[in-house]
Amino acid sequence: MKNLWNDNEAKVFACDPLQLRVYTSRLLGRETRLVLHGGGNTSVKTSTTNLFGESEETLYIKESGVDLSTIQAAGFAPVKLETLTRMASLDELTDMDMIKAQRSAMIDPTAPIPSVEAILHAIIPFKFVDHTHADAVVTIANNERGEELIRKIYKASVLIIPYTMPGFILARKVSKITRNMNWQKIEGMILLNHGLFTFADDARTSYERMIHLASLAEDYLQKEGAPGSVAKAEDREDLLKLAGIRHQISVTKGDAMIARLDKSTEACGFADLPDVKSIAARGPMTPDHAIRTKPIPVILKDDVEKDIINYSSAYKKYFDRNTTGELTCLDPAPRWGVWPQHGTLAFGRSIRGVNIVSDIVRHTIRAIQYGETIGGWKPLPEKDIFDMEYWGPQQAKLHKNDVTSELQGKIALVTGAASGIGRACAEMLHKQGAVVTGLDLNPKITRIFNQEDLTGLTCDVTNDKRVKEVVESIIRRFGGLDILVNNAGIFPPSLSIEDMDAKIWNLSMDINLSSHQRLLKMCIPYLKQGIDSTVIFIASKNVPAPGPGVSAYSVAKAGLTQLARIAAMELASDGIRVNIVHPDAVFDTGIWTQEIIEERAERYNITVEEYKTKNFLKTKITSKDVAALVCCMAGPAFAKTTGAQIPIDGGNERVI
Repeated sequence: MKNLWNDNEAKVFACDPLQLRVYTSRLLGRETRLVLHGGGNTSVKTSTTNLFGESEETLYIKESGVDLSTIQAAGFAPVKLETLTRMASLDELTDMDMIKAQRSAMIDPTAPIPSVEAILHAIIPFKFVDHTHADAVVTIANNERGEELIRKIYKASVLIIPYTMPGFILARKVSKITRNMNWQKIEGMILLNHGLFTFADDARTSYERMIHLASLAEDYLQKEGAPGSVAKAEDREDLLKLAGIRHQISVTKGDAMIARLDKSTEACGFADLPDVKSIAARGPMTPDHAIRTKPIPVILKDDVEKDIINYSSAYKKYFDRNTTGELTCLDPAPRWGVWPQHGTLAFGRSIRGVNIVSDIVRHTIRAIQYGETIGGWKPLPEKDIFDMEYWGPQQAKLHKNDVTSELQGKIALVTGAASGIGRACAEMLHKQGAVVTGLDLNPKITRIFNQEDLTGLTCDVTNDKRVKEVVESIIRRFGGLDILVNNAGIFPPSLSIEDMDAKIWNLSMDINLSSHQRLLKMCIPYLKQGIDSTVIFIASKNVPAPGPGVSAYSVAKAGLTQLARIAAMELASDGIRVNIVHPDAVFDTGIWTQEIIEERAERYNITVEEYKTKNFLKTKITSKDVAALVCCMAGPAFAKTTGAQIPIDGGNERVI
């Protein structure tokens, strides 16, 4: 493992212990083999001056759940050191009392919540303390021969602590074990099935000890032989079944979920192991992971729906076996899965959540295989994992930043998304929690939407091959499709029927009508597996109230409306809602230039401003207004509505 310490970088913080603590914490956080997403912990002991000018010894400890890789000074909670060390001497302390006492001992009540390991960090008699869940160390500790191997690798350089529930209980145990110990004789401390601590009176030594001790464990595993199970999934793709898996997971969870398939050679190799059901079901790398991954994955075979239902039933029994009767069962849906011949799966309510689970899974499957190589993968017993999964401080850490939006976990596709109504729809769907892919012929779409959960793809909607590629890429990346907004279109030149050019007519029909039919056809199999699936067609006021000179546009939009009406009837039995929006005079779209607006205003002998509000409500209609209606139609407010045609035009006498 590479030592990332840099003298030139570190000397900037030499006079500020907290900033130096931030620096080395980030070094640890950059190495995913040490910590993952909110894991790990660091602290520094220093003196602060209180309101009365008195010096107080203070422990700055990482905020619970914050990522070390990006932590700032504000991410450390300042707690009076004396209070923490006195807490360690108590015979008993409940979790709630511990949290209250730590909060009351903070020198800044507005600071973040201290880690549950604050007491343990306080009693370790060094200025800097580092704690990680180093993959290699945890892999060895989760083994039939764990303690034996640790002694073999580290000799007497580390203190071994049997697994104990984190918080006060662990701090109390360490306090008793080390009461007469000379801390100077050890470089670190290994908590079986949990992780590695290092410490020193200077930041560099503590950091470098962590790198050194973790590297020794990695070297041992490498000598024993790396996992060799690899396989390819090139010819095994089954996107429809993937969408079905995601559907059943969402139903079991009670919320829309994103599903990500990892079909790397490593993931496929693990999924294809003959004993995968046994080794994957023994438990997580560390009990901390259980809040993200549940205790075990679901193993998917031929009848994936049945497999997920059986998993749910088994989870409820696991809860019943271990609960004291004072807890409420969490949702029973798995958070990751093993799909033989396909790879591994991660499930989450957001891209961030899926990323966290995916990372944990990658590290876990590697650890399991190493563990089997060196004597047998053996995580903690079920009861210990349960206690950690349902531990109040752990659940609080998991949910502290939860912001659930109305369309959270939904997967949306919007066509014609580079500008106007399409862009506004994509942005607003994303803002309300959906994962969105926007399509457009304009190549700028890839720059407009370039986030992981708001993606832009170049696509000519009349190119069936490209459309199929795009739809499949969405299923491949996110696991399904719930919302389809058919918006792409053109506004042909105004011509009378007598003067209509066949090329213009056919182009309008192909883009404004036929392409939508073909896209819908491609999406229907996946929408059938969606969560409250909905299709929204952006038609036009010209359908109920056509005007002369726009036959190519009006007829295509009328056909689109009729297509949507029939789709509403055909797809209702599959739970797919199909509705239509009829906008009018949306002047911030590409079809309206200033020149056209002025020309229209002059034709009516009114001002431009009067023309823009030429409706009963005397109001302007914007792309965002249309997008707000589309998002409402995609959400629960329209859960029981299909086949509706809704104008958004401020009130038009011909429509009304």
